[in-house]
Amino acid sequence: MSQPSPEVYEQGRGMDAHNAVMREIRAEKQKHYDPHEPTRVWIDEDNTPDGVYQSLTIILNTGGCRWARAGGCTMCGYVAESVEGGSVSHDALMDQIDVCLDHEQENADERSGLIKIYTSGSFLDEREVGAETRRAIAETFGDRERIVVESLPDFVEQEKLADFTEQGLATDVAVGLETATDRVRHDCVNKYFDFEDFVAASEEAEAAGAGIKAYLLMKPAFLSEAEAIEDMKRSIRKCAEYCHTVSMNPCNVQRYTMVDDLHFRGGYRPPWLWSVAEVLRDTADADAIVVSDPVGHGSERGPHNCGECDDRVQTAIKDFDLRQDPSVFEQVSCECEGTWQVVCEEETSYGMPLTN
Repeated sequence: MSQPSPEVYEQGRGMDAHNAVMREIRAEKQKHYDPHEPTRVWIDEDNTPDGVYQSLTIILNTGGCRWARAGGCTMCGYVAESVEGGSVSHDALMDQIDVCLDHEQENADERSGLIKIYTSGSFLDEREVGAETRRAIAETFGDRERIVVESLPDFVEQEKLADFTEQGLATDVAVGLETATDRVRHDCVNKYFDFEDFVAASEEAEAAGAGIKAYLLMKPAFLSEAEAIEDMKRSIRKCAEYCHTVSMNPCNVQRYTMVDDLHFRGGYRPPWLWSVAEVLRDTADADAIVVSDPVGHGSERGPHNCGECDDRVQTAIKDFDLRQDPSVFEQVSCECEGTWQVVCEEETSYGMPLTN
């Protein structure tokens, strides 16, 4: 990755102190990546407004998120996986798509009805994915049922989404909102936009005949366990007014981030899986599909409980994602729930964490 610089589109946005620290941390990255290979690709199942689909998830390897290169979000290390130089050619990006199609053919019995395309930045930012490539990708997957593309609110425009909707694709924009609380988004996550910008993006998507999938972050840096739980409950209910799906992502500790530095010094613990279950149970009646995919569950750097019950709780969460039935959480229990309850009662944001 070339040296991050604030002299870009994001100049003057976010917190200067956070951006300075993040640029210094990100500059430690040494590994380089092949622009002809996607960052990741996998087959899964996803719940959508039209039912459960087999999904092909693609993370394109682009030149990296604009915001991350200027400093960016305190928890996000994905820019460290971007290619050198800040841009990837049309031909190289289409080579990545071919690799993903080959993966699907080799690992799935049938073609996936749902395509999910991420860049760890903004697919609709034409510095990351040019208009020519966007249109070619829309044509490539035009015979599927549904597609999700990732973007910051800034880049959500009717004209860009029309490339997909005109193919007859049910189209969704995944927006990394992180929280409906502006202060938490600004001070804890270091994202520069406000909730009203998310609302504006949802209106732009609706005008294009597309939907919104909101991504929320459970327990960013500087929040206690109880504060994180309450922030998620409020955020899910508020987001449900503007999107059909809310995906709550429990924070995991990624390299080259401020959260990583805090975790190394004993100043951050990822959320408990019991907290994820509590939020999902409480918001099951929200007017949206609410799902969660705890990445790295059961590990020290991912959302975890005591180690004994992590897989069982993760299974219940995945079951809830598909069935939206909160009773699944009644099937799992563990003695560590008592410890979690004490943490929720006693932990404070100025004296955390209480446990590992």
